[in-house]
Amino acid sequence: MQTRHHNTLDIIPVDMAGTLDGLFSERVRRSPQSVAYRDYDRSTGKWRDLTWEQMDQGVARWQAALSQENLVPGDRVAVMLRNCPEWVMFEHAALRLGLVVVPLYTADRAENAAYILRDAGVRILLLEELAQWQMFAEVREQTGDLVRVVTIQSDPEKVDDSLVLALHDWLPETVGELQRVNCDPYRLATIIYTSGTSGRSKGVMLSHHNILTNAHGCLQSVPVWQDDLLLSFLPLSHTFERTAGYYVPMMCGATVAYARSIQQLQEDLLIIRPTILVSVPRIYERVYAGVRAKLAEGPALNRKLFNLAVDIGYSRFEYQQRRGSWRVSHTLWPLLEKLVASKVMGKLGGRLRGAMSGGAALPADVSRVFIGLGLPILQGYGMTESSPVVCSNTFENNVPASVGLCIPGVEVKLGENDALLIRGPNVMLGYWNDPEATQAVLTPDGWLNSGDIARIDENGRITITGRLKEIIVMSTGEKIPPADMEAAILRDSLFEQVMLIGEGRSYLSALVVLNPRSWESLAEQYNLDRDWHHVLQDRRFEEILLERIAQQIREFPGYAGIYRVALAQEPWTIENDMLTPTLKLRRARVLDRHQAEIARLYEGH
Repeated sequence: MQTRHHNTLDIIPVDMAGTLDGLFSERVRRSPQSVAYRDYDRSTGKWRDLTWEQMDQGVARWQAALSQENLVPGDRVAVMLRNCPEWVMFEHAALRLGLVVVPLYTADRAENAAYILRDAGVRILLLEELAQWQMFAEVREQTGDLVRVVTIQSDPEKVDDSLVLALHDWLPETVGELQRVNCDPYRLATIIYTSGTSGRSKGVMLSHHNILTNAHGCLQSVPVWQDDLLLSFLPLSHTFERTAGYYVPMMCGATVAYARSIQQLQEDLLIIRPTILVSVPRIYERVYAGVRAKLAEGPALNRKLFNLAVDIGYSRFEYQQRRGSWRVSHTLWPLLEKLVASKVMGKLGGRLRGAMSGGAALPADVSRVFIGLGLPILQGYGMTESSPVVCSNTFENNVPASVGLCIPGVEVKLGENDALLIRGPNVMLGYWNDPEATQAVLTPDGWLNSGDIARIDENGRITITGRLKEIIVMSTGEKIPPADMEAAILRDSLFEQVMLIGEGRSYLSALVVLNPRSWESLAEQYNLDRDWHHVLQDRRFEEILLERIAQQIREFPGYAGIYRVALAQEPWTIENDMLTPTLKLRRARVLDRHQAEIARLYEGH
């Protein structure tokens, strides 16, 4: 579980920080020579450390550059950049001038990014490289009122565009006297556009106070120490990373290392050796799938040893949480830790004392494996509109099937149809330029309707049971929350992606994307053609898939049985517009794309 740390907590109070840039300045004052950020310098091919004092000097140069652009407090500036110290410098330079920061996903489609730029009235856009700006070529007239585009990397070619400047040409060499705009903590700090699973993205308006109080509440629930090291790989444009992986470490003085990419994450974990991870479930699922695939290829003894380690480790966890009794088998743990657990934890750097999971539901079996092997994963819940954290499990009180208790300062209750309602200083100011959408989710007395269905027990522990908008209502009148069943089916490594279908129908079907490697071994087992395109019409092929699905959904009611299955010809990705930048399924788009396959599933019904 937790290891003892030498450092004491050094949390900057909300009132002392005042604003987000005030938090940064106070951290610089308190810890000037401490390492703030670690990142990979692509020009030298080496990792570099930046102290808080060095970051502050960088922010001053960025502020001086922004001051030359004739902006006024309240103007919007956007950043479409990978996670790096420059992201932080740009934001705090902008906030010192009273500007409003609009983060964009680097993987987003040009049309959606252009919509955000226009909707928010963005004046300055910061990009990684010129190629990103060229991506906007066909939608340039839709980008709104930009006065400057800055690229981090300089391009060897002469840019024939008066809007575009390379960073080294934009930043001044020397910095004169700089004025800081004294900002009201309750004023708008950032507009974060939701990922838009249905319809256009909406701009969530968050104040300085919204984010500061949320970061502070997180630290009251899950302490982070000054000598903790976080590895940041979720996009900073994701609210969970922005608060938990950026402002929480700043508030307590911990160090953040920026991963080079998701593709290099495994290698970076071994190099950085973080003590804390902040992630969405997909990363934990990938590690788990990799472990399972390796075990499947190895001897049966290894699988038995692994399962024994997880079982005994999880039993120890329940005992430590005071929910289970001590067992003689617990005495085997030191041996199992050496033979099994330490090897899996070693792949994650070997120093993790805790991991946070949010953004979507973490499958129970994935959680059980990691906790059983000695890594306490704390599942929480939140949404962009609540800055984002609402509740979380803690090291001392961790019930993996739930999303824990409210963090300090936040309250919840159940509304109509058991919708989770949220109130607190973290609740957004509203949606940018959309009073109707704001009124639809915010009551006059400050309750935010999450749109998620929940259960709250007598101790205040919250469990998310479904999503109001994503409930499938069958023609029989039965209501099915698809996310739970989809998560259950994905426990089988054969299935890479899955979406349930059945709205207004008499039975449920599934649309699936197969894992190529798992399919090859299955095809060999059943003597089928390895190219699944050749067996699409083979009824035996569908029966095999249905049998695998049925094994995973046995705990669901009988009326929730799945009777037909169809294959999607290609994976659902951000690039083909089937996923949002936060990797949520755009259900309406998937349905539209696969009309023919779905029609075949319901022929004659």
